[in-house]
Amino acid sequence: MSDSESPRLPGPSRGFFRQTALQVKLVWRLMRDRRVNPLLKLLPVATVVYVFIPDILPGPIDDTAVVLGGLWLFIELCPSEVVAEHLRDLNKVIPGTWREVDLPKVEAAKPAEPTASAEDTAP
Repeated sequence: MSDSESPRLPGPSRGFFRQTALQVKLVWRLMRDRRVNPLLKLLPVATVVYVFIPDILPGPIDDTAVVLGGLWLFIELCPSEVVAEHLRDLNKVIPGTWREVDLPKVEAAKPAEPTASAEDTAP
């Protein structure tokens, strides 16, 4: 399947963390969608289970690669029209205008005056 046929995740221009957050949100929405094959939904579940099972290769790099690769593979195997629909919804921008609101200034609280305790008043 070529890139021009299906609207998949945008390229790295969005930034790594935004891209990863979008991918996780997309996977969450696809997991809840009835149009996605239930057997295919086992892929993200197996990916997350892999993180909690001790493996032979040490280090967090291989776990990160497996999780990101598993999520990417799940998105690629899902029906392209379903992925496109959810991506369109995730990338919607709410129309509106930006405005600054002048908030009332709050005065700094004055420190409380010390009160006389029972020990101070004893003869």
